[in-house]
Amino acid sequence: MHYKFSKLIVIACLFAFVTAKAQDKRPNILWITIEDWSPDLSCYGTKGISTPNVDKLASEGILYKKAFTTSPVCSTSRSAMMTGFYQNYIGANQHREHNKQPLPYGIKPIPHIMKEAGYFTALMSWKTDCNFIPNKRNELFEGEDWKERKPGQPFFARITFGGTHRSWNRDPQNPIATSDIELPPYYADTEFNRRDWANGLEQMQLVDREIGALLKRLEDEGLAENTIVFFIGDHGRCHIRGKQFLYDGGIQIPMIMRWPGKVKPNAVSDNMVMSIDICATILEAAGVKEPVALHGKSLFSNAVKNRKYVFAARDKMDETHDAMRAIRSKDYKLILNLMPERPYLQYNKYKEGAYPMLAEMNILNMKGKLTPAQAALFASTKPEIELFDLQKDPFEINNVADNPKYASVKKELLAELENWRTNVIKDKGVTNEFRGATVFPEECPNTTVDEWVKTNAENYDFNVVGWPKWFPTRDLEAWEVARKKWEPYVMRKADEKVLRPFITIPSEKELRKRASKKH
Repeated sequence: MHYKFSKLIVIACLFAFVTAKAQDKRPNILWITIEDWSPDLSCYGTKGISTPNVDKLASEGILYKKAFTTSPVCSTSRSAMMTGFYQNYIGANQHREHNKQPLPYGIKPIPHIMKEAGYFTALMSWKTDCNFIPNKRNELFEGEDWKERKPGQPFFARITFGGTHRSWNRDPQNPIATSDIELPPYYADTEFNRRDWANGLEQMQLVDREIGALLKRLEDEGLAENTIVFFIGDHGRCHIRGKQFLYDGGIQIPMIMRWPGKVKPNAVSDNMVMSIDICATILEAAGVKEPVALHGKSLFSNAVKNRKYVFAARDKMDETHDAMRAIRSKDYKLILNLMPERPYLQYNKYKEGAYPMLAEMNILNMKGKLTPAQAALFASTKPEIELFDLQKDPFEINNVADNPKYASVKKELLAELENWRTNVIKDKGVTNEFRGATVFPEECPNTTVDEWVKTNAENYDFNVVGWPKWFPTRDLEAWEVARKKWEPYVMRKADEKVLRPFITIPSEKELRKRASKKH
């Protein structure tokens, strides 16, 4: 009898050990990303919009008021967020890279590190958009949903809601009146521009409901209490002076973290944080040692609490060649334009075909109806250095780089930026080939650059030399034609379906996609 009793104890202990091992107590990770969106949410104080689900998430965790991405476009910023390193350091800084290479220096994608640590990794949306190898969904993640994990296994899941990427749907349930929104002063205050801005806010309201449904699923499955939720934008808003630029409209993002029991509710942080800090925070939460020291730091670390500067870089955008570097403190922003000979708004097929304000603003500029702050982006060249006093000038419209009062600030920021470029990202700068100074004719022979690019697609390797820098990219009449095409789409009613017009010459793929929508 004693032998049988002892045997039962041994079996019970073994069962308890196995059960404890199966019930991994480490927190789950859910990383939610929205596309092309600045902190234009009601919890950040944006006028006109209602985002109750994101607001609730913020009320249950911590909202970061000064969060920034490392690059103002998707593939480069996502490459950084997938690794925890600045995109230039890992050779992933050229948007729409056609010659992807393996990650250097022994660096691994974060989902690979999490898998090795025993987490189930899932990508619950289709987009990876990384400028390195491996970059395919099934190469980076194990599955498509956390439900695929083994019993008791913690998960690391990422999901992107792409609705806020142009084009935008209107919200019949809660339409936003143009009188309820507020435009930044660098946009012309017209009804057309107000409606375009409001349409974007309405699309975010639709995305907010999708986020609410996902968070409810966490609750319904009893996972919320042991799941860290991150909410973030991949980069800034898809408007003029936003996406693709290093102004705050292009690199400042919403960032929220909820971690029950670890982060107090209704917390607000003024720390200077970066998107790549999430990677370090995740590894720390999972008790995983990073194989190579990350550029990002844990959001709980003294390194973040004491951080003075954040940095960002922009290089090729599609086949639009330009290069900029930026350093930002809480009080100042300095942008170094490495190709000042190029216009801000040189030809970019994506923007011309997706941004209604581009037509409206070009027309007003050509007619001399913009304020100096609004017209600045339409200059044919850029200053080499832009410096902004963010306390006095939060919209970054008064360049004080040549003001003697800011000489010491300028000197300090340039030195810190040079140190970052040289010792952190190993910046390769701009080659003569990339600059393409002597590749194209002096002036555009056609009415629009878009037409010339289409006609000459076989005569130049735009993947290598980029698109020409000619500006303006259309004459006044061509911009007025574009504006007229935009009108029914931008000004459509909340319950009205209007297809987005073709402003640029459509590709075969775009035509097939349009045909499928009609049917």
